[in-house]
Amino acid sequence: MAATTTALLAALTLPAAAAPSPRPAVAGSLVLVGGGLKADNKAVYGEIITRAGAHNARIGVLTAASVPASQDPHAEDPDRCSNSACNGAYYASLFTQHGAADAQWIPIDLDHIANADSDAVVAQVNSMTGFFFGGGDQYRYITTLLHGDAHTDTKVLAAIRAKLAAGAVVAGSSAGAQIMAGRDMVTGGESYQGLRDGSAPGYFDDPARLGYVPAGGFGFLNSGLLDTHTGAYGREGRALRLAADTGHDRVYGLEEDTALIIDRLGTPAETATVKGTRGLTVLDLRHARTRTTTAGWSLSGARYTHLTDGDRYLPQAWQALPAPGKRPAAGAGDAPVPANDDVFHSPDNTGGRPYSLLSTARALASARAQHTATASTFETNPRFTVTLSKPAGPGAWAAGPSGPVTLTGLTLGITPH
Repeated sequence: MAATTTALLAALTLPAAAAPSPRPAVAGSLVLVGGGLKADNKAVYGEIITRAGAHNARIGVLTAASVPASQDPHAEDPDRCSNSACNGAYYASLFTQHGAADAQWIPIDLDHIANADSDAVVAQVNSMTGFFFGGGDQYRYITTLLHGDAHTDTKVLAAIRAKLAAGAVVAGSSAGAQIMAGRDMVTGGESYQGLRDGSAPGYFDDPARLGYVPAGGFGFLNSGLLDTHTGAYGREGRALRLAADTGHDRVYGLEEDTALIIDRLGTPAETATVKGTRGLTVLDLRHARTRTTTAGWSLSGARYTHLTDGDRYLPQAWQALPAPGKRPAAGAGDAPVPANDDVFHSPDNTGGRPYSLLSTARALASARAQHTATASTFETNPRFTVTLSKPAGPGAWAAGPSGPVTLTGLTLGITPH
């Protein structure tokens, strides 16, 4: 993320009243990807296109989270460019390759902020049946599609909001998924530093510092705090700290190349479905307790659930529903859970592995006699220990020995040493 702390801090520390007001229930759906969406992911691209009208789908691509062409030294090189226009063309091409009738870049970025209130661009938006927001820096979506400190919709965002309410699909990957969040949208930070130092409203020069926008993003999804690249970058720790600091009792941790599909937004029947190669981490803080001592910050009583392809989640009921065909999978292994001294995949550990916390949770689920497992942070002073405990009832579900495993209701705590 770009380093612009001083200039942006005032805009980021908006009072709660500046956030978008609650919206009525909508007929459309969200398809949110945790980043790393591969070009050949037919399941996710196909899901977006189907919801946009299948062979009649017209996808509007927004890439304002990317740098504009004026800031891209390779803007004139189609093989090396990485700016909003060339990224928009890339995604538009992919959507047509995957079967959409049409896909067009919506020409809004830091070089074309005025287009967000252009009637011509609004007309282009209104001709679309679905929308895809690309990755980059989610704060650029705030500066291009919302009216600055007022945090109110531009004409284009208002049109997209209306299309969603009327039944359109709105999708996004990485920053494009993060921007769908309501209040307290994360702007950056690493898990260890977040656990050690806490969160703060702002957008900081130090990329390890845990920051957030109190007014949030577009406010399309409000049933939980959102984070992306969760297991790949070990972001469970920062998500737990941010949720605890800001009074959220649920986190959706989106994983790479995998979609979280939200239907019946804002109703008691709101439903989340997982589709893709990885999964979704749900962190439940309803009964969590935090404490700060001279040793550091600690948390107890959180719940950890990991859902995989085909699983559903009912936010209003706080209920995970394993996919049809999955059955309780009792632990059958005799080996102890392997030691894990880098539970949040520290960027300072060149030998670290992604999805580290998940690997410990899965090993615990498969251990026959072991009911508790611990893992620690790579960093010390303090070193944080994560403790996972199995639930009293079934905690793991699978359709077979080689199918994706679903984990439900593990208890999670964090202690400093």
